[in-house]
Amino acid sequence: MNVRTGPDIWRERYVHPCGWDQQFSPLAMTDLFAQSVHRFGERPFLDFFGRTYSYRAVWAEARAFAAGLQRQGIAKGDRVGLFLPNVPTYLAGYFGAMMAGATVVNFSPLYTAEELEAQVADSRTRLLVTVGVPSLLPTAIEVLRESSLEQLVVSKLPAMLPFWKALALRVFGRGEFSPMPSAANITEWSRFIVNEEPRPVEIAPETDLALLQYTGGTTGTPKGAMLTHQNLSANARQIIQTDPFPDERDVILGVLPFFHVFANATVLNRTVLTGGSIAMLPRFRAGQTLKTLQRVRATSMPGVPTMYQALLDNPAIRRTDFSSLRNCISGGAPLPLPIKREFEAATGARLIEGYGLTETSGVVSTNPFAGGDRTGTIGHPLPGTDVRLLDKENPEIDPPPGEPGELAIHGPQIMRGYWNRPDSDKHAFAQRDGKRWLRTGDIATIDDDGFIRIVDRTKDMIAVGGFKVFPSQVEHVLVSHPDVKEALVIGVPDSYHGEMPRAFVSLQPDADARADDLREWLNEHVGKHERVDRVEIRESLPKTMVGKLDRKALRESLQTENASDEPA
Repeated sequence: MNVRTGPDIWRERYVHPCGWDQQFSPLAMTDLFAQSVHRFGERPFLDFFGRTYSYRAVWAEARAFAAGLQRQGIAKGDRVGLFLPNVPTYLAGYFGAMMAGATVVNFSPLYTAEELEAQVADSRTRLLVTVGVPSLLPTAIEVLRESSLEQLVVSKLPAMLPFWKALALRVFGRGEFSPMPSAANITEWSRFIVNEEPRPVEIAPETDLALLQYTGGTTGTPKGAMLTHQNLSANARQIIQTDPFPDERDVILGVLPFFHVFANATVLNRTVLTGGSIAMLPRFRAGQTLKTLQRVRATSMPGVPTMYQALLDNPAIRRTDFSSLRNCISGGAPLPLPIKREFEAATGARLIEGYGLTETSGVVSTNPFAGGDRTGTIGHPLPGTDVRLLDKENPEIDPPPGEPGELAIHGPQIMRGYWNRPDSDKHAFAQRDGKRWLRTGDIATIDDDGFIRIVDRTKDMIAVGGFKVFPSQVEHVLVSHPDVKEALVIGVPDSYHGEMPRAFVSLQPDADARADDLREWLNEHVGKHERVDRVEIRESLPKTMVGKLDRKALRESLQTENASDEPA
């Protein structure tokens, strides 16, 4: 049986104060936060452009928000939506909703009104929190008017900033603040929270939902992953057990968007547990990120590969003091070896690769921060996590020895299922050996040392005359060319082979490579069945909201281009 167990692997490397025999006993996120407030009350929890918020201050505002929710009739199990960038209100809204017994629903600030309305309706969100800026407030108001949403609560950005910065924004008009509209069901944040204690709500950590996190899954309409309090708190505890620096200064750069599960797990929840500090930025800008990293003397920064590449491309990197930075974790997409090497050389910090899914509350596996890693792999499963391979065609059996298979996961961080999608649940899980295994849709191998290597996604495999081509393998070869910055490979219809791989690339600054030359070079370095029909050079490639390359968006843009080329 090809099952690999997380604790056995990590025990060989670290001895953490939490203890390796910890059973991840049920723990509500509200209790996790309360314990940290008790231990670290006056420590700085958050830095927002130089304004700091202690653990106790965020706790007080969260409880006041919870009381306000209860006054408005929000009860246990109701959904409260956060339509916010990385701003302090997010933390009070996140924990305050849970204190009231509600389930948090994260909504991307990049959503259109139609996208937001669809997910508000699907989740049956009753109340939405946003911030009064033109990129968000008009969209939220439109959804309030056109959907079943009952209440909109609006925070003001100047109120969250240091006095000097808020004053400058007002004086010079750089904030582009939206005025508060006058309506009975629209309330300013400061008027919504109340100076009273919320009523206690009993939470069952293993069954009560803390977070409804939408994901596109492998195909189709976004689905809400139902994450319990125990899912989130267990994953936070799993993450810190892999940290070889448990007693050292902990300042994490929070530039990944908090509405995404990657940041929720690796920036927010784990930092609350450790009593660390988060230097929060509303969006990723390379120059601003470098300045903040140096100002707060950050010790770590989770990110996606395109973020690290953008930092390397910024001239300010040569002037930035990285002496405080110990380690960074990359996720969301495969980490190209050139980026890893260049970033580590420029900063002196360790950049390692990890892996996770929305359905796993954030993190499944990671390479070790200390000691040797295995570049190109996603490392070992976290403590308390089991992984195995399933046959690609029949999940009831194992793949042939030595062959890749679909990665399946069992652990305390696995979601309950998809919100109102029982049919999707049937395909998402496999029952093996008396356990419920999450099917990831990722094709992987596991070597003798327990390192997991993702080969590709089942939906992205290209069928070329009966052969299976994994796009990521071809992309890996392409980005090794000195002129290629980013690469995506997808399958296109072919009358003879059924499909053919086609490559799309963006080039490094000042590179002058020609598409035909890249195609010829690439096809000399891959197998015959992996050869591309052509290479197309583009100024940039589409990315998701967290900055990883997006094959789905590329396919959609090609369909649009092809449709526009057809004669009327």
